[in-house]
Amino acid sequence: MPIEDPLLKFLLELIIILCVPILLNKIKVPHLLGLIIAGAVVGPNGFHVLSRDSSVVVTGTTGLLYIMFLAGLEINMGDFKRNKWKSITFSIYTFIAPFLLGFIGGYYLLHFSLFTSILFASLFSSHTLIVYPLISKLGIARNLAVNITVGGTMITDVLSLLVLAVIVGMTQGEVDSAFWTRLSISMLLFGLIVLLVFPVISRWFFKTVEDKISQYIFVLVMIYLTALLAELAGIEAIIGAFFAGLALNRLIPHASSLMNRIEFIGNAIFIPFFLISVGMLIDFTVFFKSWETITVAAIMLVASIGGKYIAAVATRKTFRFTKDEGLLIFGMSSASAAATLASVMVGYNIIISETAAGEPVRLLNEHVLNGSILLILISCTISSFTSMSSAQRIADEEKEDTIAGNKHDTENILLAVKYEETVERMVNLGLLIKSKAEDSKLLALNVINESQNDSSKKHAEKILHNAVNTAAAADITLQSLVRYDNDVVNGINSVVKEQNITDLIIGLEDEKGFSPAFIYNLYYGYLLNTHINVLVYHAAQPISTVKRHVVFIPENAEKEAGFFHALLKVWNIGRNSGALITFHTTQKIIGILQRIMKKSSVEAEFKVTRYWQEIEEMALSFKEDEGLIVFMSKTGSASYFPQMKAVPEFLNRHLHDNNHLLIFPFSEAEDDMPERRSISNHRDFAEISTIIGRMFK
Repeated sequence: MPIEDPLLKFLLELIIILCVPILLNKIKVPHLLGLIIAGAVVGPNGFHVLSRDSSVVVTGTTGLLYIMFLAGLEINMGDFKRNKWKSITFSIYTFIAPFLLGFIGGYYLLHFSLFTSILFASLFSSHTLIVYPLISKLGIARNLAVNITVGGTMITDVLSLLVLAVIVGMTQGEVDSAFWTRLSISMLLFGLIVLLVFPVISRWFFKTVEDKISQYIFVLVMIYLTALLAELAGIEAIIGAFFAGLALNRLIPHASSLMNRIEFIGNAIFIPFFLISVGMLIDFTVFFKSWETITVAAIMLVASIGGKYIAAVATRKTFRFTKDEGLLIFGMSSASAAATLASVMVGYNIIISETAAGEPVRLLNEHVLNGSILLILISCTISSFTSMSSAQRIADEEKEDTIAGNKHDTENILLAVKYEETVERMVNLGLLIKSKAEDSKLLALNVINESQNDSSKKHAEKILHNAVNTAAAADITLQSLVRYDNDVVNGINSVVKEQNITDLIIGLEDEKGFSPAFIYNLYYGYLLNTHINVLVYHAAQPISTVKRHVVFIPENAEKEAGFFHALLKVWNIGRNSGALITFHTTQKIIGILQRIMKKSSVEAEFKVTRYWQEIEEMALSFKEDEGLIVFMSKTGSASYFPQMKAVPEFLNRHLHDNNHLLIFPFSEAEDDMPERRSISNHRDFAEISTIIGRMFK
């Protein structure tokens, strides 16, 4: 030992990753902690079964970058912008409280120099989101407390690493006007390149390259490239990875096959390797060699854990979070690993002078280095247990609210697939509008003419197989259906009744668009189903690459029985894709939308528009990456407007190269859906705010 055979090394690491979570889940111990302890046991300071060589460092570094990338990728940009001051407030609390405790401990108790005390204090201000994969797995990544903690993490880590850069510069005599100018310009250029240039490149790539493997490799390239650019700019690579997540946030929908691949591979391989590599740094023997090491470690623990707890309590009281949300903020922000270790190693390697005996005097001595190892172990332990318990309670509470809001309203989405080139994009739309309810189903149907030959059957099997595989890649089960009928419309309508379909998605063939035959079948066939939403979809490009969806809602649309359920589909597009939604409608409906925003936020803007002619004029200047969504209705209904039947022709003529979606809300609510009837029968919308809140949550 240590084992040198690369095959045996990798096998042992995989066995650890496989067995530790299975064993620890039975005794309710977070597997994150188990992987760190396993790394300590098999590492160079334990039984030395494995050495912490370059292969472990590379995969571990990727895991750390992955954690920060996922945090940036999954953050709700609408919530982040609206709550940016809350994130800034939290970052001030979580930076200052540990910093003050650390400075007092370093300067007054340990008698460090001023520069060393400042750097020592900054170690405790930063934190690592090692529990973020656990939070995301529980489905509460978009909770407000999580959102501001993630946003605050970016700010406080940048501040602590900036302190590191300044102190290192001062000890080396390099801090002057040129230093500040160089640092400011490099950070500004980094931000502009990553947040402005990279999204343009990524959008072009995802529109041009459809190969799933290439798309995933492209994501890895972007993570490492932004990490490298961050280092060149003078900040840590983990900040670059977080910015990469922000840059790709709107291009990788949360309900997509690519997102599922990113999370799966990260949680299965890279992140566990990072936790094992952290464990390999732990050496318990150093605490039996020197009382000074134990003293330094104790002060570090009090400054870090105590400071983060004070910051979490202050945040909870300031913004009136629940007790569990306050504990979750503390749990997420209490883990010290990445930035702390990076700062310690930099300070340890800087020699500021020598003793009379010729021994080096370091900016941070070996007692701080050894104390940081104990800090990593204990802080990660506290973070794991606290986050797991509080996050589970929050998830259970949100699940109960969701069940209460959907107990009367199941969701069965049917994709009427016919053309092979439209299958994948139709499935992706279905994934975006689908709710997260457990009883929500996604189905795909192909109708075969009974008089046609076997080639039609094989074609049906092929496109349904593609649909099933596309959904499976996003970890969603799609039920495929084949119907034999001489009339396609009759076949679809029969399945709608048999399967209790709530939403029917029909895809337009790219070349034909809205043909006269299709329009006839739409109005005199599909729309005869008065109890379902009908969505007609034209996909000129992947929906994940659409920057902005313009939504036109006509006057009195709120009086339609299916208005809110149709609106929920648009809302899901916004919150699952992160695209900007621009609503053009009446002032009354805007008031309803703004009330919904308080329950469930998307990145949206509202403009008063009453007439379709205004949308026509604006649509003529649509850019390439913009789409149009129109709420339609039947003749004689409250929201019908005369130009409605001319909408398909206008889309054919002027928006063939843009995505567009026509939504026909259901006009009647079935007797077994009391919640739908209660919404459609009300005219005072203040009375149904509770129902709307549960629905849109």
